[in-house]
Amino acid sequence: MASPEDTPVGRRLQLVKHIIIVCSGKGGVGKSSVSTQLALCLRATSPTARVGILDVDLTGPSIPRMLGLDSHPVHQSSDGWVPVYADGSEARLSCMSVGFLLKRKEDSVVWRGPKKNAMIRQFLSDVRWGELDYLVIDTPPGTSDEHLSLVEHMAPVRSRISAVIVTTPQAVALLDAMKCLSFTRATSIPVLGLVENMSGYVCPCCGEITNVFSTEGGEEMARREGLQFLGSLPVDTELVSLLDAAEPDDQASNAVLAEGGSPHSFRLLELYEKTSTAPLFRAIVERIMNGLSAAESRE
Repeated sequence: MASPEDTPVGRRLQLVKHIIIVCSGKGGVGKSSVSTQLALCLRATSPTARVGILDVDLTGPSIPRMLGLDSHPVHQSSDGWVPVYADGSEARLSCMSVGFLLKRKEDSVVWRGPKKNAMIRQFLSDVRWGELDYLVIDTPPGTSDEHLSLVEHMAPVRSRISAVIVTTPQAVALLDAMKCLSFTRATSIPVLGLVENMSGYVCPCCGEITNVFSTEGGEEMARREGLQFLGSLPVDTELVSLLDAAEPDDQASNAVLAEGGSPHSFRLLELYEKTSTAPLFRAIVERIMNGLSAAESRE
């Protein structure tokens, strides 16, 4: 009898060390921006770190835009689909999304469950991910078709899967985050912790963080449910502008070079590291990596 690893998904992901599913239960909490920042920061953890980011939000793919990859096509090779590399020739941050397969970025994806299931299976089994330290998976809101398909198809690599839950401080978002937590428990996916996004507002003039809405709801939920609280992230207009830019900006590129950046460097990462949010997210990534190390030591 064939082992679980001897399946198309098992063989394709055999060189992926850690798989992190980013989920929320509710739309509009900034889950895709958290996934993007997680991928960027994980890549920056070492000079050799290799990271993949898979966008399974099939009806609302936003990762290509946030990485400035909207116009890039996907190429087919003899060994499967070649992911799009956000960092060019360095090839240490690879990305796959249904957004790359649309003729126009404004086209809608009108698919029923079976076609969504087939697409996710193809992303996992046909994309030439290669050797990765981390595969970050950005999921859609809710706990339905896409989430169930992920869990089903990644059964051969279940021991390497963990989750990060994203919420905002408001009561409605926290209620949906609880549903997401219930899903992870029902499917036996370990949760690395919870991120409270949109907690406060960064003044674009002075950098001071103001509590415009509520705060600490995510921290209270984590305490109550026995989760690690990974940290709070404010609304940062500089970050929003950076991730909302569909294509690289020549003026921004010249600014990187003027400040000592290399012409061959990963420009998006260099610009991201200058935002007010970057130091906060680095602390979150440190806690995530500590959680992964602790899980490995228990095995």
